[in-house]
Amino acid sequence: MAVLYDKIGIGYANLRKPDARIAATIHRALGDAQSVLNVGAGTGSYEPTDRDVTALEPSAEMIGQRAPELGTAYQGVAEDMPFEDNQFDATMAVLTVHHWTNLEKGLREMRRVTKGRLVILTFDPEAHYFWLADYIPEIIELDQPIMPKMPEYERILGEVEIENIPVPHDCTDGFLGAYWRRPHAYLDPAVRASISTFAKLEDAPSSLAKLERDLTSGAWDKRYGHLMTEEHLDAGYRLVVAHETCPSGQQLR
Repeated sequence: MAVLYDKIGIGYANLRKPDARIAATIHRALGDAQSVLNVGAGTGSYEPTDRDVTALEPSAEMIGQRAPELGTAYQGVAEDMPFEDNQFDATMAVLTVHHWTNLEKGLREMRRVTKGRLVILTFDPEAHYFWLADYIPEIIELDQPIMPKMPEYERILGEVEIENIPVPHDCTDGFLGAYWRRPHAYLDPAVRASISTFAKLEDAPSSLAKLERDLTSGAWDKRYGHLMTEEHLDAGYRLVVAHETCPSGQQLR
């Protein structure tokens, strides 16, 4: 993952600004935790500013774009964390687990270093893909092998809560599904350069030629124009929360 984000990380912070509505959901899920670890932290999106936050990020490029006022960042990977057992009250991971080389090892490391909640923003590969996949079906082919299915979290962590995270039409965080009501954005190379999926597509500009034609001709509006009146879209994003465990391994509520 470090190599990928060293490549796409240039200018990343400008287009991947945390959306306040999504941030509020993540921060609420962290409960009253005062010490928080952010795994796969990138440039620091969604880190709460009213708590003691430590970041873990494999890419030096991403670490270099973190704001000076953010918490200490360590270069490292989820599967081998340089932290003590139960060092943090809570741990968060935002749109990162699909980049890990070993999901189970990474989640167990999160559990090891955390006394309380684990809060994970991810994508459900079994959810309905929004209209962009009609133009670039390779997105599904890329996501299916790397995106953990929801039962995997319970298998590894025990009981979890899963919440749908609708994407607002004016989402400020430019992840893949952010522009569902702004289709012209996907034609912008700068937008695509900050989305990891496009970095892995070999022929994205060619695949988007049909989108450009349909936007010009009105064909896109005819097929998907009804979305322009929607405020939010369920684009498959999910918040997974695992609560703290007691010594016997049973979940505390």
